[in-house]
Amino acid sequence: MLRWVRVAAWIGSGLLAVALLMQPVSVDAQLSLSLTVIGLMIAIWKFGRGFMARQMFLALGSFVIMRYMYWRVTSTLPPSSDPVGLGFGLVLLCAELYCVVVLVISLIINADPLKRKPLGRDDDDKLPVVDVFIPTYNEDDYILATTIAAAKSMDYPPDKLNVWLLDDGGSDQKCNDRNPEKAAAAQLRRVTLQGLCQRLGAIYHTRKKNEHAKAGNMNNALKVATGEIVVVFDADHAPFRAFLRETVGLFARDPKLFLVQTPHVFLNPDPIEKNLKTFSRMPSENEMFYSVTQRGLDKWNGSFFCGSAALLRRSALETVGGFSGVTITEDCETALDLHSTGWNRAFVDKPLIAGLQPETFASFIGQRSRWCQGMFQILMLKNPAMKRGLSMIQRLCYLSSMTFWFFPVPRLIFMLAPLTYIFFDIKIFVSNLDEAIAYTTTYIIVNLMLQNYLFGTVRWPWISELYEYLQGVFLAKAIVSVIANPRAPTFNVTAKGLTLDNDHLSELSWPFFAIWGALFSGGLMATWRYFFEPGVSNLMVVVGAWNCFNMLIAGAALGSVAERKQPDRHPRLIISRKGVFDCGGVRVPVSIEDVSAGGCSIRPLDNAAPVDWRLGETSGRLWVEPMGVIVKKETLPIELKHVSVVGGKQRYGFEFTDIKTEEYYVLADLMYADSDALPRFLASRRKHKNVFAGTAQFIFWGFVEPFRAFSYLRKKAEEEKKEAMNEAKAPEIPQADTTMLRKLIRIANRKDEPAPAAANPAAKVA
Repeated sequence: MLRWVRVAAWIGSGLLAVALLMQPVSVDAQLSLSLTVIGLMIAIWKFGRGFMARQMFLALGSFVIMRYMYWRVTSTLPPSSDPVGLGFGLVLLCAELYCVVVLVISLIINADPLKRKPLGRDDDDKLPVVDVFIPTYNEDDYILATTIAAAKSMDYPPDKLNVWLLDDGGSDQKCNDRNPEKAAAAQLRRVTLQGLCQRLGAIYHTRKKNEHAKAGNMNNALKVATGEIVVVFDADHAPFRAFLRETVGLFARDPKLFLVQTPHVFLNPDPIEKNLKTFSRMPSENEMFYSVTQRGLDKWNGSFFCGSAALLRRSALETVGGFSGVTITEDCETALDLHSTGWNRAFVDKPLIAGLQPETFASFIGQRSRWCQGMFQILMLKNPAMKRGLSMIQRLCYLSSMTFWFFPVPRLIFMLAPLTYIFFDIKIFVSNLDEAIAYTTTYIIVNLMLQNYLFGTVRWPWISELYEYLQGVFLAKAIVSVIANPRAPTFNVTAKGLTLDNDHLSELSWPFFAIWGALFSGGLMATWRYFFEPGVSNLMVVVGAWNCFNMLIAGAALGSVAERKQPDRHPRLIISRKGVFDCGGVRVPVSIEDVSAGGCSIRPLDNAAPVDWRLGETSGRLWVEPMGVIVKKETLPIELKHVSVVGGKQRYGFEFTDIKTEEYYVLADLMYADSDALPRFLASRRKHKNVFAGTAQFIFWGFVEPFRAFSYLRKKAEEEKKEAMNEAKAPEIPQADTTMLRKLIRIANRKDEPAPAAANPAAKVA
């Protein structure tokens, strides 16, 4: 009965809202109404608690947005007597409608995200056999060794845990490549990884042909693996010790559960975080998806497989023929197929793996292009709206995740639209300054408040606009290509673990300079026309302000593609562990404060005896006080590389030297045994950023970052000029010298007389 009362209440309030939306009011009345709603939203935000307060906040914000869109559709389009303006105006309106639809769907999905309670510890004899799949193609040995050791070290009965390294870089097809160098490299890789797996106790597996990319690789392993549960880790996604204890028990509690997905968390910044220097203080871009959206989807049985850090029921996979491989996003496609056959899912909102993400902007765009194209492939080839077996809300969940990737088109429209009026006097938006303030400005404020209310701890204001613009410049082309031929895209492995030795501009930076230049020119033109051209109305003020906002986004984007150097290829994890450093028989108790695959930072404990730490001369072994199960070794070889002072205390940076394969278990224990290390790091940067502080930070980037980008551009031009001058000055080898060289070679090759002494320098001349 209560349920139907709620339904009736929502229907009644919805009809009342629609009636109010269509009421014509004066501009002053609209401004007063919007400001009143904003005031109520602030009061609810400050004093309201619980589910009903949250719903009221979202409802009030939605009312202002719907009121704006009604005004936008009915009052701002150019007249039919101006077909050019009307055409451009309709394009802009469609872009806005898309954004509003995405926002409304987001409000529905995230209205009440599900928060699951932690699982209790199950008895070992009741746990299922687990096969861990680690697909690999071209990753470095040390990355694979770290992931394998971490997977083998998970808290789980050893007789029920099988770790498989699925090597697509050493397949029969690769080893028999027509190119002898490629074939030799593949053969060496196979032998190397077979030895690595043998020493670490993992199972090496490859296949004959590289068909259907990652999905085909895992399906090939399913033919020989027999575990009830399949766990998938990307090659650079190392699990924490508690991964299985926090997740696998859900399968026993729901016999129709096919998936348990956990968040993807990264130890290194993406290129935007690195270049804007935000990694340690701002939530990463993916945290909004994993900490809010996936929980919202989970509420509606719509969370999906994300390719790694997930567990899947083998019997469920068998009902759909294994991992789906029609598209290049096999993860979401597999989840869609399983959801449509009646299986359930679960999302565990606890970071239990630590991975790597692309270091360069070019590799970042390559990764996002694959995601974008894959989602559009699913939309076109397996449209969720037409997929049998899905509930209406599940269809909405999948359509939301797929149509989201259409954002490059409206984002570029918003970026360039003001220039049509500034340069060509095409009126695509009919409004005066008072109407813009009453409707548009209050709409923007409410939109910001809604996003900040829902995602304030995991997404700073305006960051979504920056990421969408940065990707949109290149993803628009990717969308066109996949629409033209949905089956054309192919799976490309994202390059990771790169080292950036110097500051430089990304090779993909030139469009951002061009767009920023166009917007800057537009700002100058708008200013000149407003002050000096007769008949220019206040509409130029509105459009000019819009153009200035776009310049802020474009300016921050210039800083995002101005790549800062990153000589350290090993990202570090903040930990708090005890150990002992043994140097020449002298044992020093230390606190280990951070660790990576390449080294660690330690600090002698306060009661430790003084030691003469000499840079480049101090080496020894670090004994680690274990938290998990250590196999064969308990120490790591280290060598002092640098000394720093932090908080008035000396801190020593050590590098791991010549780690033997078995010692990766010690490294895995040091990095991944404490499952609370990553949540502590995420919590340290998940501080709510209000609208005012977030806007101020974004304005700062928009003004300052172009100067750094242009300094890189000037440096690049100077280097190219210097290189060209050096090439012009380079002396050419005189013809006489090459003649003498040929003569000396002929003399050296004669068998009937010894080569003269002068023949020896021939190699130097060559």
